[in-house]
Amino acid sequence: MDSKVVQAHNMWGNQIEVGATYDFSEYTVGEDEIIRFAEQWDPQWFHIDSDAADEGPYGGLIASGVQTIAIFQRLSVVAAFRHWHVIAGRRLRDVRFLRPLRPGTTVSGHLRVTEVDNDKPGRTLVVVQGELIGDGKPLFTSISEVYVRSSIES
Repeated sequence: MDSKVVQAHNMWGNQIEVGATYDFSEYTVGEDEIIRFAEQWDPQWFHIDSDAADEGPYGGLIASGVQTIAIFQRLSVVAAFRHWHVIAGRRLRDVRFLRPLRPGTTVSGHLRVTEVDNDKPGRTLVVVQGELIGDGKPLFTSISEVYVRSSIES
């Protein structure tokens, strides 16, 4: 099936199609944001100390992988999940950090539906491949499994 970009609006699981693509808006991550997040959730020196990070293996400050996932999640919700009748996430798998997320990077990306399975009456399992792109290059990919309520008519 050819990929097609979709605008989601209160979709039931049985209305979601394999091959549908949901494009992300853009988000720019700042240095202060990286440091604040890491101080609370991942206080490693290459996330919180700019001077030390400049001399480290990454040649500068980088965002925590946990923060990268959080940004990806927010963009996924805004693009698709908040427009679906989501019940809950089931699994996040095949998570790959391809490049570090650096201060000042503007990210975007997309989700592509790869599987739709009417799991149980009233519930559809939707599998999406996601990609986060920064400065025109992939920096994060994952596969997410999400339970979405099916319409009563299904």
